[in-house]
Amino acid sequence: MSFLEQIPPDFINFTGVFIFSLLIGLEQRIHHAEDDKHQLFGTDRTFTLIGILGFILYIISPKTLVPFLVGGGSLFILLTVSYYLKIKVTGEFGLTTVIIAMITYTLAPLVYLHSKVLVLLIFISIVILTEIKKDLKRLAKKFGHDEFLTFSKFIVLAGIILPLLPDKPISETVNLSLYNIWMAIVAVSAISYISYILKKFVFPNSGLLLTAILGGLYSSTATTIILAKKSKEETSPFKVGAAIIVATSMMYLRLELLAFIFSPPIAIKLAPYFGILILVTAFITYVFYKRKSEAEVNIKQDEEHKNPLEFKTALIFGLLFAFFSVLTDYVVKHYGDSGINILSLIVGVTDIDPFVLNLFQNGLNSLTLELIVRAVLLATASNNILKMIYALILGGKSIRKPVLIGFLITIIVSFAAVGVTFI
Repeated sequence: MSFLEQIPPDFINFTGVFIFSLLIGLEQRIHHAEDDKHQLFGTDRTFTLIGILGFILYIISPKTLVPFLVGGGSLFILLTVSYYLKIKVTGEFGLTTVIIAMITYTLAPLVYLHSKVLVLLIFISIVILTEIKKDLKRLAKKFGHDEFLTFSKFIVLAGIILPLLPDKPISETVNLSLYNIWMAIVAVSAISYISYILKKFVFPNSGLLLTAILGGLYSSTATTIILAKKSKEETSPFKVGAAIIVATSMMYLRLELLAFIFSPPIAIKLAPYFGILILVTAFITYVFYKRKSEAEVNIKQDEEHKNPLEFKTALIFGLLFAFFSVLTDYVVKHYGDSGINILSLIVGVTDIDPFVLNLFQNGLNSLTLELIVRAVLLATASNNILKMIYALILGGKSIRKPVLIGFLITIIVSFAAVGVTFI
């Protein structure tokens, strides 16, 4: 028998309650170090004793819980009186410390009935919520009614609509379910939403490259258009060109993430090709951005992307996803591999996500792994041609050289990668 097995469980549980109560009390002492001590009913010793009191009253009758409940009620009355006197003397409201004291009192049953990991998680949550008070206030000032509405939309998309949809094929001829369609919408919306949140709340004053990276996760095409228009106002064409190229590199990262979500075998097969393309675009970005003769480019706050979670956009995406699923199935049956290759090139001049996601979800049912990889590479190459044209038409004359150099190199590497898939 090991040493730990010889230790009585009550002793171990009491030690756990004691340590966690003491740590909570110490955190309260540190947090309120600059406050008037007369405003507090206690810190480290008081919280530790509250935890010990809860432990004693719980083990007296763990089945009926009568002593524990009576003690909890008595503690609640004492804390209520303390809170009332605090308001009367200081005029300040705030229940945080009182609630933390009540949580400390409940540690004993938690330690006995649940794992120590849960108690540790509760302790960490208390510390974090206490210490980020100022950060939460700053965040609340940034959040508006629209942000809560947006978050609610995402919950509706992912947590309400998705589970209700059937996972059975729509028909015998179309191997596609409503669940698959909506799952694609949720996956793309999640990546776009995370990019939007990072840009607006985590990196609100981000520089040119970080703005392009976050924008590229949202939509590399939209980011290219925004930056191309901005180039007319700037005298640093290569820096703007670097931002456009790095936004394109995020397209590869986004598609790789989506591939891992829906089809890991495809993701593994795509990884070397996308890895090379990301390295190539990263090198181009580095060379362009490090030109010492050009000044820094400032990004204004009004150049952010609009919120991506719109039901109209989601429905359009779902319809495109279903359309490309039917179209891909038709092309495979009537034109074979060559038809898929041509379709991939054509799709590149539109939003490639619905087409590519259809390949990730259903492609292996009728296509070989090599053909799917080739189709994805062709679609991204074609999409890069479209973005290059957008940048040339919408951007200033000064940006044409870096745009042509950057995109032509990327497109050539993409078609070279396509050639490798035939070997």
